[in-house]
Amino acid sequence: MADTKNSLIELLQIPKITDDCFLFFAEHPTHIPFLIKRVYYITQATKGEPRGFHAHHETDQALFCIQGSIKMVFDDGKKKESVVLDRPEEGVLIRKKVWHEMHDFDKDTILLVFASAQYDPKDYIRDYDEFMKAI
Repeated sequence: MADTKNSLIELLQIPKITDDCFLFFAEHPTHIPFLIKRVYYITQATKGEPRGFHAHHETDQALFCIQGSIKMVFDDGKKKESVVLDRPEEGVLIRKKVWHEMHDFDKDTILLVFASAQYDPKDYIRDYDEFMKAI
């Protein structure tokens, strides 16, 4: 896992409160560096079937694997880096114009995503050659 200033991987930490259960929370701007305009989650992904394979023109995202584990791969056109998310209190920030892929979903994985913009299909770059031209 990379942690240098030039890394594509920007880890986010949210608080974990232990009581009779675990409670996690995320707030802007303390934990999420953008105003949250959309929240969604991925469940019941087919094991062994990768997802993602896109970038965004304008949207930043914060991802947290709140159950299970997932391998995230990031690509800025010059380098690729990967990280495994497997702790609900640790997430990753995906900046706009960073190609991202999701691999190795564990059974029953739940991936929670906060986005800086509402859904707009025009914001997606789904072709890698188009991505390379855009950056």
